Amino acid sequence: MTYINDPREPQEEIVEQTPARIRAVRVINALVHAVCWIFALVLIVHILLVFGEANPGNGFAQLIDQWSRGVSLGLRNLFTPEGLKLRTLFNDGLAALLWLIIGGVVTDLVSRIGLPGPKRVWYRRTLS
Repeated sequence: MTYINDPREPQEEIVEQTPARIRAVRVINALVHAVCWIFALVLIVHILLVFGEANPGNGFAQLIDQWSRGVSLGLRNLFTPEGLKLRTLFNDGLAALLWLIIGGVVTDLVSRIGLPGPKRVWYRRTLS
């Protein structure tokens, strides 16, 4: 008599192997997603430092200011309201939002191009 979970019999393990192409697309999407979020977070931290009136001579504040200049997508002087706080909020806020949109679009494009999708079937019918 053989039992279902007989320890004397070899056990089978079902392992789903992910193709290398799918793994590569996932890694690329994860990297793009992480980089875009990091850039957006740097811009958000810069906005918070400006609103909190952080000491501009502080090393951390200088680092964030320099890095936010590099990732602002050229939008540093797009809006020019009177106050520094509003200017920073509008310009860096828009750049942060654009980084999140760019990340979403790029990861979607990489997935559409890199992953196999359902086969398209074209039907042709004649009208009688």
